[in-house]
Amino acid sequence: MPMEKDMLAAVLHAKWDPRPEYKPTPRDIEGRLTYLGSMVWRYPELKLERKPIPRIRDDEVLIRVRACGICGSDIHMYEKDEDGYILYPGLTAFPVVIGHEFSGEIVEVGDKAYDAKGKKFEVGEPVCAEEMIWCGYCRACRDGYPNHCVNLQELGFTIDGAHAEYVKVTARHCWSIREIIDRLGEEKGFEAGALVEPTSVAYNAIFERAGGFRPGAYVVVFGAGPIGLAATALAKAAGAAKVIVSEIYDKRLELAKLVGADELINPTRLNEPVENKILELTDGEGADMYVEAAGAFNKTWPTIERCIWEGSKINAKVAAIGRAAGHVPIWFEVLQVRRAQVFGSQGHSGHGIFPSVIRLMASERIDMTRMITARFPLEKAVDAFKLISEHRDEHAKILIKP
Repeated sequence: MPMEKDMLAAVLHAKWDPRPEYKPTPRDIEGRLTYLGSMVWRYPELKLERKPIPRIRDDEVLIRVRACGICGSDIHMYEKDEDGYILYPGLTAFPVVIGHEFSGEIVEVGDKAYDAKGKKFEVGEPVCAEEMIWCGYCRACRDGYPNHCVNLQELGFTIDGAHAEYVKVTARHCWSIREIIDRLGEEKGFEAGALVEPTSVAYNAIFERAGGFRPGAYVVVFGAGPIGLAATALAKAAGAAKVIVSEIYDKRLELAKLVGADELINPTRLNEPVENKILELTDGEGADMYVEAAGAFNKTWPTIERCIWEGSKINAKVAAIGRAAGHVPIWFEVLQVRRAQVFGSQGHSGHGIFPSVIRLMASERIDMTRMITARFPLEKAVDAFKLISEHRDEHAKILIKP
């Protein structure tokens, strides 16, 4: 147990003020929790505060945070629209210590805190953790779908997360990153460990939800933020013959090249529709898989649809990871005639995803630390959020390192 009694943490506050057109559902908890954050929470404010160090239960571990990434979801909770409402559309409860992409070392272990091998976790073990805090009891969990747990809590969204000196996590959601540390050393290893979570989100979409692709496939990734960059690296590691990345920011396209992209497209610099360029780069076939990691379906879906329709490829897959609150029309005739399929994806838990990503990093088949563009101490966390909010064209992943 740490000698100190309190810790520094980045806490996000917001006002419960449902939009006039929104009627809270029975699952919402008045003034505390909602499943549609952008419809309820207003005037977000991020503050650095002193908080008591969490006290753990028998099945939990206390972790000293070594690195924690700023996720796009964090930014969308921090930012607000013209009416003052947060941009993030999902499950939220405020105030909360934000941050969920993290790694650290265990400093306290509950009496019933066991690892994936059935052994009690030990103090000093380097770990990362799932953000999806599934219950293990509901029908979705029992059926093997933990990402869709009906009692879901989310680290850094509804329960205190890891933009702090310490965080507590239920042991069953923790994974050892010892093999990453042994291969890469502590400094780079803990940074890589903090990127297991976002990389697992991309892995879940491509391989678990959409079923993957055969080696030699064409893959198109829309969006070169952290999830899109992870999708790019994973697609290349899985044997894609050509990975094409479409992104409006040149700096992120440079990062895409670093992690494995073969062809880069900046739609704002083209004198032709994006689908024409994609079809040209795939010899008129179109892609075997399209990964939507931009959350801009109003822009990307028409392009994907035209690629599927005009290309010669049958049985294309679309893995949808990006989050957006709007609706887009779908021409089902395209899906039917071309035998195409769309797979919605949420989360990263179950299906051996975390250990697979950890092994990929430890074997250096993928190196996601290449997408880190800045590092800040915890004391400067608010400055870090301001930087990426105002200069997202220059940044992919910013790490907070307590």
